[in-house]
Amino acid sequence: MGRLHLFDMDGTLLHGSSANVELARKLGLVEEFRGLDAAFAAGRIDSPHYARRAYELWQNLTAELVAEAFAASPWLAGIREVWADIRARGEYCVVISLSPEFFVRHLLPWGAHATFGGRFPELPFRGVPLDESGILHPESKVRIADRLCADYGVTRADCVAYGDSMSDAALFRVVATSVAVNGDYNVSDIATLSYAGRDLRDAYELVLGA
Repeated sequence: MGRLHLFDMDGTLLHGSSANVELARKLGLVEEFRGLDAAFAAGRIDSPHYARRAYELWQNLTAELVAEAFAASPWLAGIREVWADIRARGEYCVVISLSPEFFVRHLLPWGAHATFGGRFPELPFRGVPLDESGILHPESKVRIADRLCADYGVTRADCVAYGDSMSDAALFRVVATSVAVNGDYNVSDIATLSYAGRDLRDAYELVLGA
């Protein structure tokens, strides 16, 4: 039985940034999204509130701008190599992010078996209403992980979670192995392993050596 590797994206695979901030750079809205991120991290707003405001700010977003933002983002080194090794071992690698799925799914060609993110209308939105049932919460990561365990024939004991912040804490608490990648105080005390740096291969080596 192989392992299921569950990767957060913002602040984890993306070094010091988030999909929303990288999208905001394309729209000239960085300060607005930094403010939203700070309010969410402080618990002043919840996931639906964040999503509603982001949806308002993304009205001029296009698929082309998303692709440009993805390509220009500060990714950790070694992501493709780690996922290729995971696949070669007969194991699974999945990305679960609170960021929009229209950004997260660009990681599929890099070798992820699946990606999950908040569901928004297809771009451009053209006034289509936001269905808030598709918005992910930190606890959604546990629900998705359990569904993946059933799909792949593994258990929580076979899961490795990689994350950096509050949105990963719930998942860290239920899996056997967790790796804080450039993690903050929300995960530093509950992570099994800890890595600081800019190369996912080094964080992965900690898992292989554990």
